[in-house]
Amino acid sequence: MTEVRTLVSSGSYLEPVIGFSRAVRVGNHIAVGGTAPIAAGGGTAGIGDVYAQTKRCLEIIDKALADAGGKLEHVTRTRIILTDIALWKDAAHAEAFATIRPVTTLMQVTAFVDPDWLVEIEVDAVVPE
Repeated sequence: MTEVRTLVSSGSYLEPVIGFSRAVRVGNHIAVGGTAPIAAGGGTAGIGDVYAQTKRCLEIIDKALADAGGKLEHVTRTRIILTDIALWKDAAHAEAFATIRPVTTLMQVTAFVDPDWLVEIEVDAVVPE
């Protein structure tokens, strides 16, 4: 049996340029790719504020999960990618996942596509059958 592959777009200007989907669902698994703090009208949300940027990333992720038929409570893994690892405590991850407690990886990179981005987040989720 072939499983249906559902592609979810967030409308990011980078999706067609890079050739990616915000999220992909196959069966009951959802993967949400590196999600940047892109403001609703374009540009970067919360410039200079990792907390605000993390909140925006999580808003985009929450919508992508919903569009794929999932919820934050279905998240099994998160990856928080920062340009300054010293800011890890300022990321708003615990507010969203305090009771869900997914497996989490924190890492630092030297830069993102947009120099105003301080954080990107990826998640994987499993939706109950």
